[in-house]
Amino acid sequence: MRGTLESGVAVFRGIPFAAPPVGGRRFAAPARPAPWDGVRDALAFGPAPPQAAAFGMPELAGGEDWLTLNVWSPDPGRDAGLPVMVWIQGGGYAVGASGLPEYDGTRLARGGVVVVTANHRVGIEGFALLDGAPANRGLLDQVAVLEWVRDDVRAFGGDPGCVTVFGQSAGGGSVAALMAMPRAAGLVRRAVAQSVPGTVFGPELARDVAATCAAELGLAPTVEDLAEVDPLLLPLAADGVDPSAHADRWGLAGHRGVLFAPVVDGDVLPVSPWQARLDVDLLCGHTRDEHRLFSAIAPPTDEQITSAEALFAPRPYPPTDPAARYEWILSDWLFRMPSLHLAERATPHARVHVYELTFGGPLGACHGIDVPLVFGNLTAGQPAALLDDLDAAETVSARMRAAWVGFATRGDPGWPTFDTGDVALLDVDTSVAPYPETVSRELWRDHVFAPLPLVGR
Repeated sequence: MRGTLESGVAVFRGIPFAAPPVGGRRFAAPARPAPWDGVRDALAFGPAPPQAAAFGMPELAGGEDWLTLNVWSPDPGRDAGLPVMVWIQGGGYAVGASGLPEYDGTRLARGGVVVVTANHRVGIEGFALLDGAPANRGLLDQVAVLEWVRDDVRAFGGDPGCVTVFGQSAGGGSVAALMAMPRAAGLVRRAVAQSVPGTVFGPELARDVAATCAAELGLAPTVEDLAEVDPLLLPLAADGVDPSAHADRWGLAGHRGVLFAPVVDGDVLPVSPWQARLDVDLLCGHTRDEHRLFSAIAPPTDEQITSAEALFAPRPYPPTDPAARYEWILSDWLFRMPSLHLAERATPHARVHVYELTFGGPLGACHGIDVPLVFGNLTAGQPAALLDDLDAAETVSARMRAAWVGFATRGDPGWPTFDTGDVALLDVDTSVAPYPETVSRELWRDHVFAPLPLVGR
């Protein structure tokens, strides 16, 4: 591979980790890529998986070689033995690409780690439950990335025995799923799960969602019917589905507009991560104001505000302003309590460290603000718009990068393990204190984030 040297870091882009999933490989598990002769240029990101534009994401270049990865290494010598951090991006399991500027690994790698980012199939290609295809193909792509790291990262200066997988939002949900997947066993030493969504689907719900999406094209949810469909048409078909119109069958997934999630199929993902034995050392947490970003993108209606407690809360919340209670409930249901419960699930079997990010920008400590802080890309990419005070952000970012690298290197981000009762409150003045969301924790104490069911026919 021929890469480039940028700001003292060796960068290799667009490395194939699996064969293009097209033609006879459409909707199949990832297969090994074809070998090549000579030196291959690794100078440009590979094309993004087929997806629709969402949340203002830019249009991304097309092409069939979707399954590629990128490497940033501060020392690409074969014997460098550096810790490896493998990133899984978010995007609601429907959008996302490793070549976005917010995921540039240069500043993180300069802390002394090899950073790997990678594409995986999303939407119908990656997560729809189709007859004739393995479930959770997007997760299987992620396993293939980790297998590539095991086999090849030493050539880029990495230690295949010291691998940390880290991800945010749907990427954090993927990290949680990988911890519960037999196929991923032994491939990672540590895991970082940021703002973990609690949505996983049961098979009946996943089949019904897939059938509804395929029906937009007048087809059935089978490999036989969909294999010849232009990959760019499938995201458009999914975009044509209004989940709220199917809430009578899809329950909370319909009310919240969730079309795709990992499927607890009994094989690739045997059980929900919140029902599995989790024994990988874990750094896990969430932002304080998780839902505020989504309310800014799509302000809730009065009906949504008044119905949130009945739909999403396990028990009545304390009286407060209705709009504030809506934010509180949705923050808890979507990310805060799934993240907390994942940490609690892992604590008896592994070293677990927990944080709450309290540093905020114009939308407070909202969902996604951790991405520019962890990577140190404070002015590049869309999540950078969530920041305003860049001097303060630089301080927080330096501390978070040091914590994430410290965890990947030594298993210690710099604060006590969760079994002590303490967590890190990440801000300009970072502190260690008991977990702060005590009311939410008690309200959700007996809730289980089980696979979402099909509630009607």
